[in-house]
Amino acid sequence: MKYAVITFGCRVNQADSLGFEEALLAGGASAAPPDLADLVIVNTCSVTASADQGARQTIRRVARANPGARIVVTGCYASRRPDELAQLPNVVLVVPNDDKARLIPLTRVPAGIGDGPCGALIEPGVAGRTAFTLRVQTGCAEPCSYCIIPTTRGAPRSQPVEDVLREAERVVAAGFKEIALTGVHLGSYGRDLASPSSLIDLLRALNGVWLKPETTSGDVLFRISSLEPMDCSSEIVDLVADSPRFAPHFHLPLQHASDRVLRAMRRPYTIERYAALVNDIRARIPGASIGTDIIVGFPSETGDEFEQLAVYLESSPLTHVHVFPYSDRPGTPASALADKVPGTVVRERARRIREIGQRLAARFLASQIGTSHRALTLEDGTLAVTGNYLKVRIPPGRARNEWVQLRVASEHHGELLGG
Repeated sequence: MKYAVITFGCRVNQADSLGFEEALLAGGASAAPPDLADLVIVNTCSVTASADQGARQTIRRVARANPGARIVVTGCYASRRPDELAQLPNVVLVVPNDDKARLIPLTRVPAGIGDGPCGALIEPGVAGRTAFTLRVQTGCAEPCSYCIIPTTRGAPRSQPVEDVLREAERVVAAGFKEIALTGVHLGSYGRDLASPSSLIDLLRALNGVWLKPETTSGDVLFRISSLEPMDCSSEIVDLVADSPRFAPHFHLPLQHASDRVLRAMRRPYTIERYAALVNDIRARIPGASIGTDIIVGFPSETGDEFEQLAVYLESSPLTHVHVFPYSDRPGTPASALADKVPGTVVRERARRIREIGQRLAARFLASQIGTSHRALTLEDGTLAVTGNYLKVRIPPGRARNEWVQLRVASEHHGELLGG
């Protein structure tokens, strides 16, 4: 059987999709382009209306190009509006997030698949990804007024520390050299466990295993995915600063720089607190990359409040900005707010913030010219990613998934210093 997995949205979905791929490969299925696959799994996002639209368009496009394909839809859109998706062409099954663990058995894979050792093991390069995305937590209980995800993902659920350690060891043994730790609300990790734990406990456990001289399961780098600002403690920053096992890379969603808008969004911090956090990271780890998410056009956002956001970003130490034009999600408190910002204004504000984000990224790249890094090769070996998330081209001659030492020679190119 030939399969394809199409993934939208966050790293949690990417982690789930890797699980689907691994189960299918282990059962003897083989990957194929969507227009040639017998089974196509579409793992959807529903964070915005455009995410929903993108999923529908993709499903229709696959059905047109491959009329014989059996399409299975899962993810947040599948949890939120299963009936809408079930009506689309070639969709044979809609699986909500809570049933993702049973998705492969539910597809009724043909006899013969999964009947023996014929399957391939997951390895770097599956789904085009060199790093492995490891989901350690799912679900969210935060009351952000614009967000539908607590409804589609449910209450927070964490994997016990011992289970995470075993999975990390398995993944490293399979050849992966970078693991991205992810969750829907990663910073809440461990609070729901029978023996309560915390994210810093998990990070210290991982650090302890792979810093031991007797550890033989591989030379691995852990990258921490998106953290809410209130969850990024000084202990986490200290660990990243001091340990070679953690990438100097943070993603800390700000959403806005107006305290009034943050309160309306039900975000539990102020711009002063956020600025102090990222300034401290920059002082503690001068070369760290610090990304963020921004929502523009939130209901009742004034021109002055938008300017406050723009001014803060221009002067901030941030290095990457993901911009989200506000999108009503039916059922969220924000969708019932008055004073909606006109669409033309929202689009113009989004354009301005993207331009600021481009300047911040260019400034960071320029600051890194001449610096030396260990980096992991991607694709065909001529692209490498550093711990602080610079992606630079290097001379040919290396394979995918090798550690290299390089010097950043220009904004997009590096020179090799050795292996």
